[in-house]
Amino acid sequence: MEEERNHLKYRGERCLNCGHKLDKSDKYCPACGQLNSTKKLALDDFFNEFFAGIFAYDSRFRRTIKALLFSPGKISKDYIVGKRMRYANPFRFYLSASIIFFIIWGFINSFEIQPATTDFNSEEIETSQKTIDSLDIPRPQVGGREFKLDSLIRSQQAKDRVTYQKVYKDWAALDSLSLIESSSNQFNIYSKYYKQTGVLSAEQALDSLHHPQSNFNHWLYKKATDWNILKNNPQIFLNYFINKLPFIIFFYLPVFAFFIWLLYLRRPFNYMEHLIFTFHVQTTFFVLYGLAILIDHIFNTNLGITIATLIFIFYLYKAMRKFYGQSHVKTIVKFMLLNIIFFTLAIIAGVVSIIASFALY
Repeated sequence: MEEERNHLKYRGERCLNCGHKLDKSDKYCPACGQLNSTKKLALDDFFNEFFAGIFAYDSRFRRTIKALLFSPGKISKDYIVGKRMRYANPFRFYLSASIIFFIIWGFINSFEIQPATTDFNSEEIETSQKTIDSLDIPRPQVGGREFKLDSLIRSQQAKDRVTYQKVYKDWAALDSLSLIESSSNQFNIYSKYYKQTGVLSAEQALDSLHHPQSNFNHWLYKKATDWNILKNNPQIFLNYFINKLPFIIFFYLPVFAFFIWLLYLRRPFNYMEHLIFTFHVQTTFFVLYGLAILIDHIFNTNLGITIATLIFIFYLYKAMRKFYGQSHVKTIVKFMLLNIIFFTLAIIAGVVSIIASFALY
């Protein structure tokens, strides 16, 4: 136990962790804080330190949760003035809360999306057409003629039946086009080739198509096959994307904090202090909505999300008011501007993240 390990006979003259010179009176190293003991680690020492670490974190965890939920802005204010030992690290705590939130969300929401299909047989087309006819719904006019359901479906089927030979271009023809046009044509050729042959190997496909075995062509063929696979099984990509969201948001928040810094440029806060506030607010969002999703799932209602949204709106206003210390009017104006900035950046980040995720899939 620590009392035994702390005995004078085990006190060393140098810290075993950092090598700092010590006196016999030094219970802990003043440089790194490690216990000054040369006693070999025993089993009871190991478990004692293990559980002591858990309870110490648990104490910080309880204080952090309490401050986050019931004192908007207080934890960020305390943290930037130096009161840090009593709270969990804001960045590490954010990651923990976000991962737990997405585990809950993924567990409750199953992404079993049925793939769309246009492979209707003639009997299904005829039945659908008769159903529409019986409803006496005016048909859309195209060029003065009625445009029937079977025409739409057959047109789509005709597009799907276009073979890669009909869109094929040799490498000389592709090389004469601009990069965008060439890549677009390649993607179309590779997509048709995969649908027609089912070949997954980029090397085999490019050899058959007489296209160069370049890294870009290999990547583009893989993306063409991925597109066809994911188009019929979108839940695969959704699950992949959802798993990456905690880290995507983690890298998005520093960008958002930069805009908060611009919004409060005249206030005596540096960028890192805005970033700490941002992580604390986002952590609260995950805690509130994680609880709301669980409540809605247990009681089969949507009331939890509605209440969480109203609470979070009020919470964000109070946190901004407490942390930045401005008047009600200024806080309300900046609150609205901040939400406009947040949703604009979120849309941009979402589009970029989806494209990047597909590119790296």
